Amino acid sequence: MHDIRTIRDNPAAFDQGLALRGLPPMADELLKLDRELREHIQILQAMQATANAESKAVGTAMRTGDSAAIEAAKAKVTSIKQSILAGPQIERDLRKKLNDALAVIPNLPMDGVPKGKDEHDNKELHTWGEKPTFNFEPRQHFDIGEWLGLMDFETAAKLSGARFVILKGQLAKLERALGLFMVDLHTEHHGYTEIYAPYMLRDEAMFGVAQLPKFKEDLFQTTSGHWLIPTAEASLTNLVRERVLEEKELPIRMTAYTPCFRAEAGAAGKDTRGMIRQHQFSKVELVSITTPEQAEAEHSRMLNCAEEVLKRLKLAFRTIVLCTGDMGFGSRKTYDIEVWLPGQNAYREISSCSQLGDFQARRMDARFKPADGKGPRYVHTLNGSGLAVGRTMVAILENYQNDDGSVTIPEALRPYMGGAEKITRS
Repeated sequence: MHDIRTIRDNPAAFDQGLALRGLPPMADELLKLDRELREHIQILQAMQATANAESKAVGTAMRTGDSAAIEAAKAKVTSIKQSILAGPQIERDLRKKLNDALAVIPNLPMDGVPKGKDEHDNKELHTWGEKPTFNFEPRQHFDIGEWLGLMDFETAAKLSGARFVILKGQLAKLERALGLFMVDLHTEHHGYTEIYAPYMLRDEAMFGVAQLPKFKEDLFQTTSGHWLIPTAEASLTNLVRERVLEEKELPIRMTAYTPCFRAEAGAAGKDTRGMIRQHQFSKVELVSITTPEQAEAEHSRMLNCAEEVLKRLKLAFRTIVLCTGDMGFGSRKTYDIEVWLPGQNAYREISSCSQLGDFQARRMDARFKPADGKGPRYVHTLNGSGLAVGRTMVAILENYQNDDGSVTIPEALRPYMGGAEKITRS
């Protein structure tokens, strides 16, 4: 959520930031709504001052005993107070109109983020690892999983429709092993605290992390009005909502291994086969709450933590920084990690690590007390996938496939797989 005072102070800079995202100027319209609200508040204050003065006039008239003057003064006070009574509702309506307009405007990119329109303008930062070579034509993950007899899309479709999967035996165990491996790595080596939090959230919590109202069509809602989380970021970040933290508590680093639920409303025709884009999937999420001064270093640290998962699994990847036109709604700066998938002969996203500045904190009213004793400031929030479990399984199946159809289990996962070295046909 943007601060209207910042827009008021420098509307040109605000519109320039929107232009980097390919959006038209909005400052004038927002400032018009802001003026209407402030002018109404001033009118209310003036009316209240007039009502106070007229109340004194009633007292003066009563001392004179002039009944006509008394009634006239009382009538004037009553008229003013009736006008004042309607004022608060008008103020609420005007404030809501302004806040609703602000709520659907994306965050502005940081200085230094590459300028561009779409994914073609993203900038590669580095690559890691060697792409595997095969003496056979590498298959895609769904062909491998179905041949193994451990991945069933047909039955899943009978139960739930498209974009669901049933994993069996060693693949079900691999999914669980990946989640445990990632959480252990992040908690034991990277200093994150594991959290178990709700998978269903109320409107205000989803608004706080900027899922509502912008992404309503991409979410699943229950009959009770709760929203199923699209990522654990929604639950973890909200743990500091409506709180004032001490600076010495920061940074706060949290991780969670959870199911995630997405309607994929805008993904018609994309990745319709396989596990790349599902309505239900598992992910290990990383969230950091920091001071503004810590945020940039924390962003780099989070990226390194996510990359370490792939390094330990010995999966080749590249890291890119997204351009201004390709960043997510709440992001100021985003790194994407893309893992190599030989079955597709392409890199595919497996993690996004984003800085959001105080964009979410303003919506959640999450602040901290600086150590210097000055007034509270908004925290900065960051989040990233560490990693998407299903996509990591996809990468393992494709990168570790063998010519006999079996899949070698990466060494780092074998302790979580009961010592097994291969997944073979059921």
